[in-house]
Amino acid sequence: MKRLDGHKLSILVFSFYFSWLLAFLYEGRVLYKIAERYQIEVHTIVFSIMIFHFLGLCICGFWIKTIKNAKSFLIISIISCILGSVFFFFPPTLLWNMTAALMAFMTGGAVAAWGYFYKQFTPAGNRMSTAADVLMGSNLLMIMINIVAVNLHDYMGFALSIAMLLIALYLAVCLPTEINTELESNTEAEIKKEILVRTGHLKRPLTLLYIFIMIITINAGLMYQVIMPAFAAHRLLVSWYWAIPYITVLYLMKHFSQHKNRAYTLYIAIAMIGFCFIMFMILDRSAISFVIINTLMLGACGIYDLFWWSILGEMIELDKNPAKIMGIGLSANVLGVFAGGILGKTIVILNIQAHYISLLAFGVILITFMLLPLLHKELLEIIRNRSYLSEGERGDLAERKENEKDQKTTDKITSDIFKEFMLTDRECEIAELLLNGRTYKMIAAELFLSENTVKTHIKNIYSKLQVSNKTELIYLYQKNKTHNHP
Repeated sequence: MKRLDGHKLSILVFSFYFSWLLAFLYEGRVLYKIAERYQIEVHTIVFSIMIFHFLGLCICGFWIKTIKNAKSFLIISIISCILGSVFFFFPPTLLWNMTAALMAFMTGGAVAAWGYFYKQFTPAGNRMSTAADVLMGSNLLMIMINIVAVNLHDYMGFALSIAMLLIALYLAVCLPTEINTELESNTEAEIKKEILVRTGHLKRPLTLLYIFIMIITINAGLMYQVIMPAFAAHRLLVSWYWAIPYITVLYLMKHFSQHKNRAYTLYIAIAMIGFCFIMFMILDRSAISFVIINTLMLGACGIYDLFWWSILGEMIELDKNPAKIMGIGLSANVLGVFAGGILGKTIVILNIQAHYISLLAFGVILITFMLLPLLHKELLEIIRNRSYLSEGERGDLAERKENEKDQKTTDKITSDIFKEFMLTDRECEIAELLLNGRTYKMIAAELFLSENTVKTHIKNIYSKLQVSNKTELIYLYQKNKTHNHP
């Protein structure tokens, strides 16, 4: 395994791990096939899985503080899933619910932990490719498991999924945890600080991203509970074609749009979801109809999944805890699928007609259309200024670093002068920024204040110094600097 570097190992570990998750635990075909064997409903189990997977994603990111912690949690999580899976080889008991909940929580934490390996072994700016590889690899393996479970034997497919866990465990043990200094030099660390200054708090763009993910994936929940059961008669076709459009779109996005503006593809995906529900409303339940509807829906899911996985991949550069960013971001995905599943199950129980389902989906699409431009605006500056900036910006940063010592000396002199006029520390800080050429808006962003607050401080500064504008402020500063600090 020494031949594989950390980047390839991290992709393989999570491809094998996620294949088990998709084929079994996360509303997978294997789980439903085993339930059919015992003629039971698994809605309660699926409900608890969603809840505890969501909690694992949200909570574990705050516990996992280092890449070594991430590796340890990943290994424990895989072992827990291997042991927990054993109970599903026996007839259903309360242990099914308990172990499913535990495994769901542990897998949620493991998915969040992957943020560390995602950040460590893939340079910023190239993370879309890594995300595509993980999603394609896990879905290809899932298809193989599904084909065996649906067309050969349910427990044979289940055993194959557990074999994926064993492979993932072996690979996880081999994962390196040394910090790769080649990927993050001191200059790059300074660049990240520059990004934080430019973008300010990440709370607003991240919140918008999470809301967007949650809302758009409501349609995925409807697909699980409404669309797929409508084509249950085409068992063989569903078992292998299920994720083919998804994988195809991921491949195309990875290889043919690396250097293009991909924002337009998000609108294409929204349109594909809309056409999917129109087709579901007007077409019959034949195999051809399934191919059309599934191609539209899963193709759109591929575009959106790659979008937010790659965006989260860039966001982790701006936070020291990538597990927290990845965990909360992907928990929004789970929450959206869960909400859509509840809606879908309600629709099935009430036997609501297809055109009402389509109207509900169009409502979700309309909200998405309204959110997308705002989200794009919030993310644009962050993505433009991601961790590897242009050479010109690197040069500007180096020049500023060279002048940093002199600037600190100047700031000390400035502070001493203004304190002679009884300015507060905050007023001295703002006055120094004014002298350094900052605008009101720039000062507000840098000090995390509102512009009105900055204007009030500047009004007080001018009053204390008995000046009426910035020009007079500069003259007063120069005069006192020459007189008191020759």
